[in-house]
Amino acid sequence: MSGPVLARRGFLSGAAGLAVALTLAACGDGGAGTADPAGGASPAARSWTFTDDRGKKLEQPKVPGRIVAQVGSAAALWDFGVRPIAVFGPHKLKDGSKDPQVGNVDITKVTGLGNVWDEFNVEQYIGLQPDLLVSSMYVKDTLWYVPEKSKETIEQVAPSVGVMLTGKSATEVIGTYEALAKSLGADMRGVPEAKARMEAATKELAAFGNLKILMVSGGADAFWIVNPPEYPDIVHLKDAGLNVVTPAKVDEGGFFQTLSWENADTYEADVILYDTRTQALKPEEMMKKPTFAELPAVEAGQLYPWNAEAPYSYQGYAAFLEGLVANLKKAKPLT
Repeated sequence: MSGPVLARRGFLSGAAGLAVALTLAACGDGGAGTADPAGGASPAARSWTFTDDRGKKLEQPKVPGRIVAQVGSAAALWDFGVRPIAVFGPHKLKDGSKDPQVGNVDITKVTGLGNVWDEFNVEQYIGLQPDLLVSSMYVKDTLWYVPEKSKETIEQVAPSVGVMLTGKSATEVIGTYEALAKSLGADMRGVPEAKARMEAATKELAAFGNLKILMVSGGADAFWIVNPPEYPDIVHLKDAGLNVVTPAKVDEGGFFQTLSWENADTYEADVILYDTRTQALKPEEMMKKPTFAELPAVEAGQLYPWNAEAPYSYQGYAAFLEGLVANLKKAKPLT
């Protein structure tokens, strides 16, 4: 397998060895998914339709109740009040505790179908008799963490909803999950309050436009510089007024630029936000790389966490943005 392919796998998974084809394809009209709740009848009593980000219109005689979701989708839906019966993707750490990517999902109350890339227990999935599978997409028509080798079988078991991430803002993605959750009969408890918190934190970001911010992820042998337009969270940050560095050139697919650790000083920055996903290098590990340790932002202590896969919900983004605002208030221009 070629080096560029391996590099793409490493970055998008936070150096966890995941694979995805990094081809950007816009979808539909770019808006949130649409649903027809069909009046005020109880969810089980009414029919259900939803058009996802593939432009695929799903129709069922009753609202899906047995939902299986990739962990990012499960985390978003959970915050809106939808309770999946099973998840796949990183949800459990080696010590048995929750992986941060699964958000507020109670992993003791859901079935785990797979915890790493290319792991999906198809037999167990069939046995659950699911009504619906939900997953995000980095590439149109490619459901995140659904293995290529078994996707045809998986798709025959239950219909699926795909939510596009690439090229969209966080507010668009959250809107899609909100529409989906409403169509599934979610109670939306706590949503208005969380939305207000997210909006308030977003407004505060404009005060930090004087800071040059570099967003990165570290692997054992590579240092990745994120390309802002490809990520919903970073699109949101830039729209709010933050000055996020865009790499001068990007690797195939457009998601990032791969550098050696010796070239970690390629871009100037006042603040560095590092990928906190489970298998990305931790700050103490990155500090062992001499060039990185000598960066002005690192020496000034202006190295802060970036929750690269915060749940696409108002709760998830309120927490992420509030934490970011608190950190940026401590930073000062260096360049």
